[in-house]
Amino acid sequence: MRPLIRFAILRIGSCFCCRNNSSERVIDSARHFRQRLEDFYRLQRRLLLATVLVSLVTVPIVALTMNLSVAGSVLVGSCAGLLYVRLLARSVARLSDQSRGLGRFQLIVPTLLVVGSAKLPQLDLLPAFLGFLLYKPALILQHVFDDR
Repeated sequence: MRPLIRFAILRIGSCFCCRNNSSERVIDSARHFRQRLEDFYRLQRRLLLATVLVSLVTVPIVALTMNLSVAGSVLVGSCAGLLYVRLLARSVARLSDQSRGLGRFQLIVPTLLVVGSAKLPQLDLLPAFLGFLLYKPALILQHVFDDR
């Protein structure tokens, strides 16, 4: 059992220890928590898949309308955006009562993208940054499809 689930079960169990049917309530609360955690992981996978799909549609369009150098920069930026979303989701999954907020490690990804585009002449800053932001349309698409 994962440490976060174990912590939540113990935490929920201590809240209901003084009431009747405490074991049933603890089991129901643990099931509810486990279901919410599964929903989170399902959403995370769908968001990553939507980001990949948006990137796979965008990069060929840019390659056809612009040139391959710009398309390569968009591809590098979209890979950085995918890594950013993955790190952010991992940081959110680690949240508990003891942690005070999200980790800041994922902020290194856009920083490295900007530094890399400044150091590498093959990488253009604006297309790479726009590629990085391709996870935003994926978020919007995910929200639209979840409302249906």
